Amino acid sequence: MSLVLGAIADDFTGATDLANNLVRAGMRCVQLIGVPDHELDLGDIDGDVDAVVVALKSRSCPVDDAVADSLAALEWLQARGARQIFFKYCSTFDSTDAGNIGPVADGLLEQLGGGQTVMVPAFPANGRSVYQGHLFVGDRLLNDSGMQHHPLNPMTDADLVRVLGRQTPHPVGLAARPILAQGGGATRAHLDTLAADGVRHVICDSLDEQDLEVIAEAVVDYPLVTGGSGLGQALPAQYRRRGWLAEVSQPGRLAPAAGSALVLSGSCSRATLGQVAAFLQQRPGFALDPLQLAEGEAHLDAALAFAREQLAAGGPVLVYASADPERVKAAQQALGVARAGELVEQALGQLAQTLVGEGVGRLVVAGGESSGAVVSALGISQLRIGGQIDPGVPWTQAPLPGREAPLSLALKSGNFGGEDFFTRAFTVLDELTGEGAA
Repeated sequence: MSLVLGAIADDFTGATDLANNLVRAGMRCVQLIGVPDHELDLGDIDGDVDAVVVALKSRSCPVDDAVADSLAALEWLQARGARQIFFKYCSTFDSTDAGNIGPVADGLLEQLGGGQTVMVPAFPANGRSVYQGHLFVGDRLLNDSGMQHHPLNPMTDADLVRVLGRQTPHPVGLAARPILAQGGGATRAHLDTLAADGVRHVICDSLDEQDLEVIAEAVVDYPLVTGGSGLGQALPAQYRRRGWLAEVSQPGRLAPAAGSALVLSGSCSRATLGQVAAFLQQRPGFALDPLQLAEGEAHLDAALAFAREQLAAGGPVLVYASADPERVKAAQQALGVARAGELVEQALGQLAQTLVGEGVGRLVVAGGESSGAVVSALGISQLRIGGQIDPGVPWTQAPLPGREAPLSLALKSGNFGGEDFFTRAFTVLDELTGEGAA
């Protein structure tokens, strides 16, 4: 097999976000959970594959681990002939001043032989834009968007040239909007000029889809590109112009859905908090408390009993650890940041494993760390990417041992989706697959 695009994502929902846009742009895509430790026959996944996205858990881990895992993914993708490598991170540039975006990009570039890459986090369809190197979420600068309160990677600086400059020893430049307005040729010439001056990383302004198309045209020959999933949606058209990618009908086709419906939410983003509140206006939910989880099994047992009762009544069912910043801070102060997060992730993973084993077949998970915990608990190694629910969030399906029908799974980044996402997602799945729950 020879791939057109090989992508390395720094978390699970970010990987799904990118894979979703690749499918929407006409690429047949599979998402892998971690770097395979064996020879994986992708041909077994419903025909040929144009793109593979390897999902890592490297956004908030130690820098050395993030680089090592990313290089292992690169080696696997290169062995399968990937024409271009895409390093995917969040459209809000989640990172610390020590990394991990800069160090991973440097490591990948060095392994690929050096040169230059672009940094394109913008995703205009989801309200993420970059102007004069500053990242906006809607009409707010990043540091005034709620991301300044992120429990793991608080983002207090919207100037991405400055942020990235603290993560890499190499020069960081800017491709500003006036350059992009001149088209792909002028943008590539500007990038070449920066490269001649030793600039390795270039932050790219992007206000709309046309800007992303211009950038894609300018960098289609780069060994490595980096950014959010907006750039991923723009690249396939350039691959077709090069003759690398054929037209495909129904690149996101899925099997009929089966099983009861469950929502597990660990994200504390503003968007997810709104989605939890909207769900609770219509149906009951169970709130997981890290402090009670730390006391023993009783709290988790209560969550399981609630879920079973609600599933028997006909779901969808919501179990959530999503909470406002003050409650999160209180739990972190009492337990420690790492311990509070681990307790929630372990609980969500155990809930998923138990309830899927008892018949849940349609599962929505909110939050990158939560999605990683659930996918690991279920032993999922690969996902077929299907149709979109909301920008950045597709339905996927994964084969599970002992189940005739695949598990339908939606992994939602915390900041994505409309307020009615937790209920509407299942309606969309029925429309995509042509059947309701079995």
